[in-house]
Amino acid sequence: MDVQFSPGQKAFVREAIASGRITSEEEVVRQALALWEERERQRVEILGAVERGYASLARGGVRRITSEAELQQFADDVKRRGMARLEAEQVRP
Repeated sequence: MDVQFSPGQKAFVREAIASGRITSEEEVVRQALALWEERERQRVEILGAVERGYASLARGGVRRITSEAELQQFADDVKRRGMARLEAEQVRP
C-alpha cells in the first residue's frame, strides 16, 4: 500500500520522528488506523444506544418530567444509582 501525505502532513510526521514521539511513517499509519477503529467502535456503540432508546420509546419506556422538583428527584436518583454502581465495581476483586 502506498500512502501519500500532504506537504504539511509530511512535515508534521518528520518533526514527530525527529523528536522521538514516533519511530516511522508506518507507525503513524498504524496509530491513525487504531484511532479510526476506536472511533468506529464508539460510533457503532452510540448508534446502538440510539436504537435502544428509540425502541424503549416505542415500548412506552418514558419517564415524563414536568417540573423542576421532578427533574431534581430524577437527577438525585441517577446520581445515587451511579454511586452505588461505582462502589460495587470498586469492591470486586
